[in-house]
Amino acid sequence: MATLAPYKEAAQIIEEEGGEALKLCYQCGLCTAVCPWNRVTSFTPRKLIHQAQLGLVDFEHDEVWRCVSCKLCVDRCPRGVRVMDIMRALRRVIVEVGAGITPDALRLSMKNTSGVGNPLGEEREKRTDWVKELGVKTFTKGTEILYFPCCYQIYDPFGKRVARAAVNIMKKAGVDFGMLGAEVSCCGESMRKAGSESIFQNLVQSNISAFAEAGVRKIVVTSPHCYHTFTEEYPEFGGDFEVIHFVQYLSELLREGKLEFTKKLNKKVTYHDSCCLGRYAGLYDEPRQVLESIPGLELVEMRENREHALCCGGCAGRFWMETKKGERWSDLRIAQAIEVEANVLAVACPYCMLNFQDSLLSPEWGDALELKDIAQLVEEAM
Repeated sequence: MATLAPYKEAAQIIEEEGGEALKLCYQCGLCTAVCPWNRVTSFTPRKLIHQAQLGLVDFEHDEVWRCVSCKLCVDRCPRGVRVMDIMRALRRVIVEVGAGITPDALRLSMKNTSGVGNPLGEEREKRTDWVKELGVKTFTKGTEILYFPCCYQIYDPFGKRVARAAVNIMKKAGVDFGMLGAEVSCCGESMRKAGSESIFQNLVQSNISAFAEAGVRKIVVTSPHCYHTFTEEYPEFGGDFEVIHFVQYLSELLREGKLEFTKKLNKKVTYHDSCCLGRYAGLYDEPRQVLESIPGLELVEMRENREHALCCGGCAGRFWMETKKGERWSDLRIAQAIEVEANVLAVACPYCMLNFQDSLLSPEWGDALELKDIAQLVEEAM
């Protein structure tokens, strides 16, 4: 095993970014017991944490990149050790110091984000091309809401369906909203969790400046990852904005009587709690309230739901990395949805959407399950 931790810079980064968490861990092993990776392969976070405590981490081992920051282990840890902070620190040693090798796909997404402001490598100038036909105005001072979709929902044809649904719903509800274009970039959440702190901070400062210049006060997002980083991480750098996830906003519009349903969907739906919206933000009721308000929709729960929900496997940079067939958590989640005889799997996260979409391409599932964002179901019923 390569003992690279004696590098002074590496030891400092581990201490600065995860040192306190390392000191709290007393090696009970509960994190390993609950980690979903051990349903599909072998992963021992307890061992990796102990290696970090001793300064004996093998930064070239792929285990450093396994943790998806789902927070399942943290919520069960008797000392509340923030394991994801430790993993982020180890990745910083690789990305920022160069003590190991960053996986190719992740390195490409970092290069793209640094160069053109999004992990997909798409042109900045095309950021709002898709909304021109929808008549969405450019956000200016005095506009009530800035709509900020995820990069995947802006550039990917499948992801755009969700952003279009959100736009159509807000227009029908008479919401005063607008969007910004090339002047804004990716929120940077994946970059930080994957260890690229420098790229993350550049994105933060750039976005905060763009928001401030435009007079942004309230932001509606359709990604739990944007929601998490805007609410929990941007304030560290002076970004103080009111941020609302779209399912929260839908719940608010329902209470105010601004959503009118005209169709019955007659669908049996099960909802997947994303980690950032669930375990991180505690937003469990709002998505279910919105779904239950849709005429004809029957909501059923998978056996692992709310704070016990199984992660799709896409957070902390793994969304941009390849996961071997047979090791995809999303496959397990699809099986759970089919187990309760749902014909629709509802989500509220672009990462979950893409991972489940990939799983449903497998011939074994056939046409047993339809995949929809909550926004799409709401739009369909209006």
